[in-house]
Amino acid sequence: MLSETLISRIVQSEIDYMTDRMLAIKERPGNPEGIEIWQTGHTTCYYSETMPWASFNTVKGFRGEDIEHLDSILEFYESRGRNAHFELIPSFVDQTLMRTLSQRGLYQSGFHASMYATPVLQTNEKDDAAIRIRMIEADEFEVYARIHCRSTGLPNDGIPHVAGNNKVLYDRAGWFFYLASIENEPAAVGVMHVSNRIASFTFAATLPEYRGKGLQGRLLSERIHAAAQQKCELAVAQCAFLSQSHRNMEKAGMRIGYVRASWSQR
Repeated sequence: MLSETLISRIVQSEIDYMTDRMLAIKERPGNPEGIEIWQTGHTTCYYSETMPWASFNTVKGFRGEDIEHLDSILEFYESRGRNAHFELIPSFVDQTLMRTLSQRGLYQSGFHASMYATPVLQTNEKDDAAIRIRMIEADEFEVYARIHCRSTGLPNDGIPHVAGNNKVLYDRAGWFFYLASIENEPAAVGVMHVSNRIASFTFAATLPEYRGKGLQGRLLSERIHAAAQQKCELAVAQCAFLSQSHRNMEKAGMRIGYVRASWSQR
């Protein structure tokens, strides 16, 4: 049953995988992406000098009792020329906190669903035989990055950066990369991070020309199966509310843990 304890575990799993990912990128020689991680109270703040997207410059874990740290958090981003983006969990915030955010010049900019399920071993006996799922090899991160960039609208000149920032995770404990091919053509990818008996499905994407063929459903089933093999008690994932990813996760047996609110500086 959904509870504050379960919600706290889902939230912490998101913090755990993001922190480990950012640390791995930071540990690249010379810290080429300018990664910084700062923690205060229950809150973890992430920053990247070269990657301006909100996902790399976000505030996780912020809650009502951290309101005393708000000005310091805003200063952390303002001093680096970056707007702050807060991810707020419904059961962790109250009217006072949201009113204070509004007074400081922030506004609610979006919603995002966090999904969860109990991992179980699955069978793919009835699945399309033309689809093949396997682990990515160490020398295939350019393939991974090409799918990542083309699927998310990033330009091709971002492929070397995406490849480098993900290859550092290949031999890092708890990280698993999957490639889905259809008729032997690489078409989709999925990523999983395992920590504290929780599997986080941290990224998934399909090339536009291969969408609607069931690839993401297969990747979800594969990762849920792998999470069960890893003896995980929980599998979690994030998606845009009522998106195709949301529908795929529901079909795979996942359900909503909470819908978090995104708050951004004007």
